[in-house]
Amino acid sequence: MKFYFLYLIFLLIGISCISNCQNPSSDVSATYIEQAQAILRDSVIQLADRYLGEPIVTVTAHTCARSAGGVHDFYSEGDYWWPDTTNPDSPFVRRDGMSYPDAFFSHRESLMRLSEIVGSLTSAYLLTEDTNYAARALAHCEAWFMTDSTHMNPHFLYAQAIKGRHTGRGIGIIDGIHFVDVFQSLHVLERRGLIPAKDLVAYKQWVDDFLNWHMNHPYGKAEMIHPNNHSMYFNLQVAMYAVFSENDRVLQFCRENFTERLLPVQMAANGSFPLELERTKPYEYSLFNLDGAAINCQILSDTSHNFWIFESADGKSMRKALDYMQPFVDDKTQWPLPPDVMYWEAWPIGHPAYLLGALAFEKEDYFQTWNQHAHFSQSFEVRRTRTIKNPLIWIMNESN
Repeated sequence: MKFYFLYLIFLLIGISCISNCQNPSSDVSATYIEQAQAILRDSVIQLADRYLGEPIVTVTAHTCARSAGGVHDFYSEGDYWWPDTTNPDSPFVRRDGMSYPDAFFSHRESLMRLSEIVGSLTSAYLLTEDTNYAARALAHCEAWFMTDSTHMNPHFLYAQAIKGRHTGRGIGIIDGIHFVDVFQSLHVLERRGLIPAKDLVAYKQWVDDFLNWHMNHPYGKAEMIHPNNHSMYFNLQVAMYAVFSENDRVLQFCRENFTERLLPVQMAANGSFPLELERTKPYEYSLFNLDGAAINCQILSDTSHNFWIFESADGKSMRKALDYMQPFVDDKTQWPLPPDVMYWEAWPIGHPAYLLGALAFEKEDYFQTWNQHAHFSQSFEVRRTRTIKNPLIWIMNESN
């Protein structure tokens, strides 16, 4: 009988934890959401008002003669690949962590811009319920995914090409992190009944085609098992597409992949990510992968699944990852490794891992870690690697 009552106590504790982590209407979480709205509101609305007048730009606005694709195909070039100074006509050579300034980034910049515009406009709609913001966000999405003359083809065949080596690579899929805020925005606007039925069918078909390409093309299969942050971000992208296109089979794959492979394999016992620490920019990449793990938890969790409290058999967990990096986010001077070779001064920012973690674990110190740093940045490197640029579309969406 004693063991029976102990079992009931532990069961109730577990249920309470799940309820607290997944219920954004709890008093503590609701307070954090209100505080985040107050912190971001003026900046978001100012940006959104500016974006109301911004022209629509898709992949068709810029072309590159080096691309093996057509006008509707996304194209980018590897960040860390440079001309061989000893032989300018030879294939490019790698310089890890050093971004080549003359690489073709126009499509990536257009995609980053789409993410910022759509996410900001959708956030402003949530704050004000002014449907003009939502309508303009949808106009950008229509051009990217539906309009015959301006749409993007649903694949990344030509992403992160390298002159003289590859017309595209599987690791180019990581350029798609900027679609995550876009489809979260569409998810929000869908649930509020603001997307016409025929348009919604078209959006879901585009995403379904995009998802199938990711899951079945050799580039996607290679990225799926990449040992470092690439597989973490492949998983969260595919999970977002699966949520929006209502593909339960792929979503279940992503859940199993996160708990069986990504978190247990990529994380060390102390909560660090060893393969990110080996990079020439270990601080930035550690935070990048931390954000990726947190966004995975956010996308994959629902009323029946809570990945925030998942713990592997050997004790690895999201809580441990947040706790490992938190002292170095609060005070970067405590970082035990040499400074990153580039962009050291750009970090940290208001990392979404700590805002989402504050809601999941109801921890005030996580919220303060998020709040003490800048929430908006003009740094290209920050914009390039920041998946969630508009956290309000994640924390104000009751369906998430």
